[in-house]
Amino acid sequence: MPQVQRVPMRAVKNVVLIAHDSRKQDLLDWVKYNRPVLREHRLFATGTTGGLVQAQTDLPVTRFKSGPLGGDQQVGAKIAEGELDVLVFFWDPLEPQPHDPDVKALLRIAVLYNIPTACNRATADFLVASSLFHGEYERIVEDHAAKRQAWLAGQGRR
Repeated sequence: MPQVQRVPMRAVKNVVLIAHDSRKQDLLDWVKYNRPVLREHRLFATGTTGGLVQAQTDLPVTRFKSGPLGGDQQVGAKIAEGELDVLVFFWDPLEPQPHDPDVKALLRIAVLYNIPTACNRATADFLVASSLFHGEYERIVEDHAAKRQAWLAGQGRR
């Protein structure tokens, strides 16, 4: 049985919003539609997306750098540090991005740390409509450091 850690999430979530250029309007429409719910939480976003959300909704947004300029990596680091609770990332599956490795790394980190992740509008709607979004919750995160140590011990190294 893998070792796990229980990570508490407060009722007020730290929600990060990201959208590729071709998906920004879709994300803005989603934020406007869900504004009453989102204003109860703390919002974060990569640079351009955050500026648009703040300008068009008057919701306060803490902004990271633009995704291609390191913002995706900043978000991934904050997820790994336990500072972000929910990722809403409307990415474009049909448009190659110059920072595709960063996008894949961010999605990998979100899965690794078991944070709720929505990559399209339907999933994002289900996420914010869930009673779990509005209350406290404990995420279960596998202790990957312990797993790695066990693997190294099995290899005769430490």
